[in-house]
Amino acid sequence: MRSLNVLISGASVAGPALAYWLDRHGFKPTIVERAPALREGGHAVDFRGNAHLSVLRQMGVLDKLEAVQTDITSTWYVNSEGKHQARMPDDLFSGDVEILRGDLARVLYDATKDRTEYIFGDSITSLTEDADGVNVTFERGAPRRFDLVIGADGLHSNTRRLTFGPEENFVKHLGVYCSIFTVGNHLGLDRTGHAYLTPGKLVSMYTANGNAEARAVFYFASPPLDLFRRDVEQQQAVLAKHFAGNGWQSDRLLQEMRHAPDFYFDSVGQVRMDSWTRGRVALVGDAAYCPSSLSGMGSGLALIGAYVLAGELAAAHGDHRVAFGRYEEAMRDYAAGCQKMGDGVASYMVPESRLLSAFLKQYYKVMPYMPGKKMMVAKTRKVAENIALRDYAN
Repeated sequence: MRSLNVLISGASVAGPALAYWLDRHGFKPTIVERAPALREGGHAVDFRGNAHLSVLRQMGVLDKLEAVQTDITSTWYVNSEGKHQARMPDDLFSGDVEILRGDLARVLYDATKDRTEYIFGDSITSLTEDADGVNVTFERGAPRRFDLVIGADGLHSNTRRLTFGPEENFVKHLGVYCSIFTVGNHLGLDRTGHAYLTPGKLVSMYTANGNAEARAVFYFASPPLDLFRRDVEQQQAVLAKHFAGNGWQSDRLLQEMRHAPDFYFDSVGQVRMDSWTRGRVALVGDAAYCPSSLSGMGSGLALIGAYVLAGELAAAHGDHRVAFGRYEEAMRDYAAGCQKMGDGVASYMVPESRLLSAFLKQYYKVMPYMPGKKMMVAKTRKVAENIALRDYAN
């Protein structure tokens, strides 16, 4: 089997996971990442079920993730005075392992950095394919040639745009925007989170890094906004406009937002594509089949996609034409199931109706005691495990 040189765009979850498996199967991965360094901070993500955990265990990172997991025990909905109103079921949102996205990126980077070339602070500008490879140009670096190019660069994938066309052809806006950033744990929360719901808006805080700090999370309902994705000042102005005077800790968190080292703001969306591969280019993770942050499936789906894509390339002895087809066949139903977990969530998470908001506040009070809660937990696990993973070592 020829040792293919594979360029991966994106160093978050899918990219490093794919690099790990490509290297293990004898390929030579290179990762290019637009950010100048690993992205810190971010929301808590989780892995659940045998499929996720078996891949993490084979990568030798499961124990490392467990050592830095969030250990959040509960999330409470509160009123404007911060008094507890309803406790969300502990096992409804967190899986077997819950970890901050920044910590996950660090663990995956440490597992791959010695055998993968990382290029930070650069981005692909063009891809020109011929019969034998792909010529790649970059914003800063010199042009290079690779056998394959894989886009693992998220919801707003640059690789997808260059290869398949404009983002609007593939990204479905789910009607909400999200912002996350680090703040001080001024409420003294102990491995817990507080959430405050008003019509069309949700503000929450939960502890991080052993209660030493907290994450502030804002969701608000909105049609697509005309915003430049890298204009932080504009994004913060939009967030302040929506939440100023909103009550509870909103104004305090907006003040801390101005000094946050890891401010994140983006639309919440899904990626729907008829094909994830074209020629010598393929997409993996959110770039190909983002289920949205509301699904709770994004990181697990990216992990499984990376495992399958690298494995099929190995099984096909580097023949991308065979491997890419098998990758799509193996992943299509699983990705669709994960995406269904995000459908319709926005209208209940940040309901714009005052009547529905009031109803949900009462519903959350009794939810932990309802038999349907166990069914919801079981369904989430069933979806996460609904793929028969091939053993590519044999």
